[in-house]
Amino acid sequence: MRSIPTRVRIFGAALAALLVGGLAVLVPAASADQEAADDRQTAVVSLGDSAISGEGAGDYEPGTAGENGNWCHRSANALVHKTALADRTFNLACSGAQTKHIWRGSQGGQAFKGEAPQADQLLPIAQQKNVKLVLLNITANDLGFSNHVIDCTVAWTLGYTCNAQEQAEIVAALPAAANGLRKAIDEVRAVMSAAGYSTSQYKFLVQGYASPVPVGANIRYPESSWDRLTVGGCPFYNVDANWAKNTATPTIVNNMRTVATEKGVRFLDVRDSLNGHEVCHVSSRLVTSSPNPISHEWVRWINTGITQGDMQESLHPNAYGERAIGKCISLSYAQASGNHTCRNTPGADYNAMSLATIP
Repeated sequence: MRSIPTRVRIFGAALAALLVGGLAVLVPAASADQEAADDRQTAVVSLGDSAISGEGAGDYEPGTAGENGNWCHRSANALVHKTALADRTFNLACSGAQTKHIWRGSQGGQAFKGEAPQADQLLPIAQQKNVKLVLLNITANDLGFSNHVIDCTVAWTLGYTCNAQEQAEIVAALPAAANGLRKAIDEVRAVMSAAGYSTSQYKFLVQGYASPVPVGANIRYPESSWDRLTVGGCPFYNVDANWAKNTATPTIVNNMRTVATEKGVRFLDVRDSLNGHEVCHVSSRLVTSSPNPISHEWVRWINTGITQGDMQESLHPNAYGERAIGKCISLSYAQASGNHTCRNTPGADYNAMSLATIP
């Protein structure tokens, strides 16, 4: 084998040193950025309306329970705080929010209850933390959720049913609500991109709504009894309860899932996550001073001035319901991809949630 001249070895060593040195100049900047990102606290962030803010779960964050007009009702018991997926959890959701309260202000988003649009609030968190998951639950208020509840309560009190009129109103409002959700998804992605994230660096999950009422046959109080109003807080005719469970909730949730699929965002369907623990369900009981997650309701009953709590808390998951859905979120996060539905296990508490893949 021919020997390599000394001067060639010296030149080769010098060239190698130059190349390595050049790389050493170029690589550390990117490497340092990545290291800094890895060193940041991990975070999960929730955006949306009262269904995800924790309204109905009590223990509200200071300043969000009516102080200075801010009724966002962000709860320490909110589902985002029950996920145990990151170092920090941030709840930006606000009771009463519509999709326009998610969009960035520069893109037509609107401030709400004295706060900047939620996407604008997301940006500094994404810049300062290593966001691993963004949760979005928004649409119901674009469809007039609280008005439908009030209308059906009044209907029962005055002796007529509500479902036909309310369903027509929901269907009429669906196209605009879908467009609002599309833009909300785009806005979240734009913020994360502006903060330096690629789509592979965080998970983005659109969450549907849980049905708060059972079908009429499963309501534990007689249809004509005033106990439905004054004791249970579920003043609906059976046919209207059937509509809410089997038609209204699926109409809303399926519309959200269609949009999420169109946008390439994962979807979590939790419509059945509170089954057996809905307000007035025959197999559960009102929450008492000695609460039991197995035998008691996971939903706040309708406040009529007679029952407990603020009116706007009506038909929202209570602390048990938030824990149940939070478990669903954790189960979904553990999956590499795909859409899922989440249900509870009869006779068990909120830890016994199960996940199934949906197309």
